[in-house]
Amino acid sequence: MFTRYNRLAIELPKPKAPDANAAAAVQELLGGKFGEMSTLNNYLFQSFNFRNKKKLKPFFDLVASITAEELGHVELVSNTINLMIEGTTFPGDPNIAPMQAATDKRNTAHFIQTAQTSYPMDSMGGSWRGDYVFNSGNLILDLLHNFFLECGARTHKMRVYEMTSNPVAREMIGYLLVRGGVHVVAYAKAIEIATGVDVTKMLPIPNLDNAAFETTRKFEAEGVHRKLYTWSATDYRDIDKIWKGNHPLQGGQLEVIVGAPAGAPMPDLEEIPEEFAPGISKEDFDEIVKRLQRSAGI
Repeated sequence: MFTRYNRLAIELPKPKAPDANAAAAVQELLGGKFGEMSTLNNYLFQSFNFRNKKKLKPFFDLVASITAEELGHVELVSNTINLMIEGTTFPGDPNIAPMQAATDKRNTAHFIQTAQTSYPMDSMGGSWRGDYVFNSGNLILDLLHNFFLECGARTHKMRVYEMTSNPVAREMIGYLLVRGGVHVVAYAKAIEIATGVDVTKMLPIPNLDNAAFETTRKFEAEGVHRKLYTWSATDYRDIDKIWKGNHPLQGGQLEVIVGAPAGAPMPDLEEIPEEFAPGISKEDFDEIVKRLQRSAGI
């Protein structure tokens, strides 16, 4: 079972102007082959299908706890996309084409299909695919795949960062480069324990330090790159059998945190009348409130 918090992993800045074309590129980090939908579902099904959980508990705990974090990463990228698109169109008489700007955007599905919000698709509008999930049942092979997947995700984040100077996208990417780096190192250390091979000697992939990116520096200064969370008050604590020692790249003691980070307030998306979203007028809202009050006996 999962516990959900109405908090976002980090606070996202409010954009000064819409940037729908950059949002289309960010979609790759959500629904592309190496996007957060893939990392989430790879680890989710590996944790569901994990064999010998008791004998191999530290490895199961690692995959299971990272799974929970990936749920929050999907949420973070989705909210980034939503904020970046906001303001592209304007409310008005449908005959004056209030959504005319949408025809010049790379991903018109954002305007036709999702009312200017994120969707499990890549940067070209192609749907995320279930066959992106890899779950071989072999622990070593799955760990190797997860290491490769995280390195691929890291590469794509760096490329999208270089495609846009949008502050919302860069804040999100900076944070996920740091947290993805944690997962890369965690899987490398797990492979080392399982096989005796020091995979951390291959890091970083690609060969560029996180500190090269402006928005990663503050997170690393806070030690975010050295922390691995259990995402549970009671379970998955055996990740400390793997996540221990010093960070192989930046140094400093690795730390297991019981529970979850504090997070930040969740953005509240404004209505978009020209998209008929959410489709609730002030009069409708007032009537809904009355019905709720009657239902509660107030």
